[in-house]
Amino acid sequence: MEDKKVKLMDVPFLNTTKESFLNDRLVPDLLAKRKRFVVTANPEFMMETKVNAQFKQSLLDADYVIADGIGIIYASKMLGTPIQSRVPGFEVMQDLLGIAQTKQLSCYFLGASESTIEKTIKNVKSDYPDLHIAGFHHGYIDILDEEVVKTVKNTNPDLIFVAMGFPKQEQWISTYLPLFDKGVFMGVGGSFDIIAGNAKRAPKVWQKLNLEWLYRLLKEPARWKRMIQLPLFIIEILKNKRSH
Repeated sequence: MEDKKVKLMDVPFLNTTKESFLNDRLVPDLLAKRKRFVVTANPEFMMETKVNAQFKQSLLDADYVIADGIGIIYASKMLGTPIQSRVPGFEVMQDLLGIAQTKQLSCYFLGASESTIEKTIKNVKSDYPDLHIAGFHHGYIDILDEEVVKTVKNTNPDLIFVAMGFPKQEQWISTYLPLFDKGVFMGVGGSFDIIAGNAKRAPKVWQKLNLEWLYRLLKEPARWKRMIQLPLFIIEILKNKRSH
C-alpha cells in the first residue's frame, strides 16, 4: 500500500485516520514481525526539530509520523494539504494493547518513574488480563546505557512502548532500533501517567471539540510555556508557506 504523506517543516506525516493506520499498516506489520518506528508528533516536536538536528533525524528515520496534535491538522490545512484526522498516540497505544491481547503478542513498557511504571503495569494487567507483558523498566536511564537495551531485547517483545518524553524517547528508539530483529517501537510521552492514574485525559466533549490542549492548560497552568510553541509553530508554517 502506497503511503500518502504530507510534509510539514520537512517531516513527512502519514495522511490517515486512526482506524486505517491500525488496520492497514500497524496490525499487518505486527503480524508479519516487521520492525517499525512510530512517532506521534505535535507542534512542540516540530519546533524542537529547529534546534535539535539529532531529534529531527530521529523523526526522518521513523517509519510512521502521525499527527497527534490539532495544531498539526490546522497547519496541514493552511498549506492546502489537509491531513484527514488527528491520530492520538494514547488511543493508538490503548488499541494496540487490545490487539496484542487478542493476537497473543507481547509488550515491553519502558519509561516514567519507578512508582508510575509499577502502577501502570498493575492497571494494564487489570484492564488486559490476558496480555503477555514481556517486561518493564523505569525511564530514568542514561540514553547510552546499553544494559537496558539488552534487557529489553532479551524479552523478544512485539511492541515496545517508550515513555521518556520527547526528544529522549525518539532518540532512544532511533539509536537502538538497528539492534532489534522485530518489534513496533512507539514513543508514548505521558501515556503511562494516564494509565497509572496520575493524570487524566480531557472529557470526551473537549476531545471532540479538539480542545484537549485547553483542558490540560486549565488543569496545569504551568504548561503555558509548552503551549506557547503552538502559535510559534503556526508562524513558522506561515513563513514556510510564503517562501514557497
